[in-house]
Amino acid sequence: MSEPELDFIAGATATEIADSVERAVRQARLGPGDRLPPIRQLGLRLGVSPTTVAAAYGRLRARGLVTARGRGGTAVADRPPLPVGGPPALLPPGVRDLTHGGPDPALLPPLDPALAQVDRRHHLYGEDPVLPELAALASGQLEADGVPVAGLAVVGGALDGVERILQAHLRPGDRVAVDDPGFPPALDLIRALGLRPEPVPVDDDGPLPGGLADALAAGSGAFLTTLRAQNPTGAVATPARIEQLRLALSGHPEVMVVEDDHAGPVAGAPGVTLAGDGRARWAHVRSVSKWLGPDLRLAVLTGDPGTVARVQGRQLAGTGWVSHLLQSLAVAMWSAPGGAALLERGRETYRRRREALASALQARGIEAHGRSGMNLWVPVPEEGVATGRLLDAGWAVLAGERFRLRSQPAIRVTVSTLDVAEAGRLAGDVEAAMAPRRRTRLA
Repeated sequence: MSEPELDFIAGATATEIADSVERAVRQARLGPGDRLPPIRQLGLRLGVSPTTVAAAYGRLRARGLVTARGRGGTAVADRPPLPVGGPPALLPPGVRDLTHGGPDPALLPPLDPALAQVDRRHHLYGEDPVLPELAALASGQLEADGVPVAGLAVVGGALDGVERILQAHLRPGDRVAVDDPGFPPALDLIRALGLRPEPVPVDDDGPLPGGLADALAAGSGAFLTTLRAQNPTGAVATPARIEQLRLALSGHPEVMVVEDDHAGPVAGAPGVTLAGDGRARWAHVRSVSKWLGPDLRLAVLTGDPGTVARVQGRQLAGTGWVSHLLQSLAVAMWSAPGGAALLERGRETYRRRREALASALQARGIEAHGRSGMNLWVPVPEEGVATGRLLDAGWAVLAGERFRLRSQPAIRVTVSTLDVAEAGRLAGDVEAAMAPRRRTRLA
């Protein structure tokens, strides 16, 4: 984009300049990756000092709207925290959508019986923000997985809980150690809070202790991780890996450990936690989205008493509480007759679908990762080529770029709705999509 096209960047103060850039991003006049003018150049055009422009760019970085690229200057972030996207792109007719990362609706508990059980009385100000019935169910499940429960909060989904925890302990500019590859909305949230992600490489057994040690040495004030059903790799932290990670953390008692257990009881692997070793700062967030339903927008949060109190206190100063109607609906679905059998069916179905595709890929010599959860992570030479060829073959999958900080190219395939009988055909199409491009000779 040439300089005359950037006349909409204007203002005499840092606030005005930052607001004009934000407005341009919101209106799609600036898009992801578009470079902003150099500081001195913009200062000369606006008649302000370089310090003023630098302050404006600093505010935009703190909000996650732009990123600094060294000699590449300052550019709009790949996913700025603004509602700038249009409606979701429609897939061509007949294309199987394996991009969403969500559960199979057929494996969620039915709503009608649960809605009939919802407590219909009005709940008023001053009541306990957490329904005792929900607290009892959540505490029992968490403690069965080895997660100690000294206090409990209910939040509006996993990322709402993560955001409240990070805001309670960190300030803009602080670093956060985070899985790489990891969940794009979590990476977006970190940047939107003005925090700086520090990548921790992940293998099939979870975060690598050496990578965590490096991120901690770089000054990370928190470690955000998913220890089972890791999105996108499906990694599961083994007991040996947990002990290695605890050892890496032992010299950093001030670091906040945040566990995002988004899949909970349908993860396909036993619950694990870094808590319980006398750690002073930790939190565990468990969403119900994957096994009760994403639209509930509900998660339970536990942790050290100080962290839980900070989250609860911030809720009281804002939204107050998560609707007791939603909590009551979650209780009804959680405790419904046949609920345990449905969870087991979900775990087993997701396992079969995941293993069917992984085995079909392995039979073709294709590396794939997915020991738990609802996704497979498949390394590829070129993400754009692979996703394009698969779309032509009738499969929509996600390029790995949004998930990666420093890790290698791959695609993410959601298997939650994939029929086992489809696995062989999909694996064959993945193999074809990874084939080298044909080169043509110029005449």
